[in-house]
Amino acid sequence: MSFWSEIVGQPAAVETLERASSTETEREPAHAWLITGPPGSGRSNLALRFAAALIARSPDEREAVHAQVRARTHPDATVLTTQKVIIGIDDVREILASAHYAPAEGRHRVIVIEDADRMPERTSNVLLKALEEPPERTVWLLCSPSEADLLPTIRSRARSLRLVTPPVEEVARLLHERDGVPRDSAAQAARLAQSHIGMARRLATDPDALARRSRTVELALDVETLGDAMRAAAELLKVAQADADAFTEQLDADEREDAMRSLGLAPGATIPPQLRAQLRALDEDQKRRATRSLRDGIDRILTDLLSLYRDMLLVVLDAGLEVINAEQYERLLRSAERWGAVRALAAVSSVETARERLARAVAPGLVLEAMFAGIVVAGNESATR
Repeated sequence: MSFWSEIVGQPAAVETLERASSTETEREPAHAWLITGPPGSGRSNLALRFAAALIARSPDEREAVHAQVRARTHPDATVLTTQKVIIGIDDVREILASAHYAPAEGRHRVIVIEDADRMPERTSNVLLKALEEPPERTVWLLCSPSEADLLPTIRSRARSLRLVTPPVEEVARLLHERDGVPRDSAAQAARLAQSHIGMARRLATDPDALARRSRTVELALDVETLGDAMRAAAELLKVAQADADAFTEQLDADEREDAMRSLGLAPGATIPPQLRAQLRALDEDQKRRATRSLRDGIDRILTDLLSLYRDMLLVVLDAGLEVINAEQYERLLRSAERWGAVRALAAVSSVETARERLARAVAPGLVLEAMFAGIVVAGNESATR
């Protein structure tokens, strides 16, 4: 089972996939799998390892195949991922062209669609036709936070595999053993990330990311008036924008350089008119990715704020449970005396509403302003009762 050692907190899922991909079994695996689980549970990593196990002709080949699958260089693996807000219909049509090819080297051809929940209905219907007439020895792996995020017709044609939130201790162990993070730092990062593996690694290895999270919590705790609310919303929007810019800037530059090279142009060279349309399409894709990156950053902030207000509620109720934001425990105690359970519950509700608005593409700045304003109003109302 060492091949699956980086998949933490998912023993039942690992056992299922090991059995389905074993080279000793005579049964063919299901032609389509829907891998669901909360953010940070390891859906994509699990799917890539499952893909490698399905392709490898023997257990000894698994690690080498996995390295190729991760690098997107194995001829029998296709991975569709997007940094855009949605997966376009042309993206799915492109991978369908290779779905009917026989495996070139391995036992199966595997197509992984990360963020399958980002497929609009038209795109989903294109994929549905392929799932209704599955090619022999082709396996589809669809990753999504929830089964409800996909069309019922697609869900009915795929075997469901549900992941769970891994224990904080398991995430901390992974950070320590795989990334060499000191045990105390690993435990803190896993706790603050609420077992989100990718975010925990970032908090443990990037001091700026940890500082941004701390600033987010401090700003929220300082909000008492509508003026405070507007200032906090504006600053958090800047924090999210800076985070998104840092993520996309180098990625955009690398993509453009690769595109120029593939077109036979030197970096910085003048672009011939007949090639401008291709680079214009790349620019449009990068703009869409920037939009998604900002919204993902706002959603991470909302997740952190939800943990803060959940902690506030636990302190107010004297529930005796461990808080996530232990570094702010003294401030939580002081604030709990002023807040009360009604305001803490209202704050939790305001964050949930903000996440719903963000999912409906409401402007991030308005989402944050409305959320903090709602929390202030709830505090004023509870104080007058």
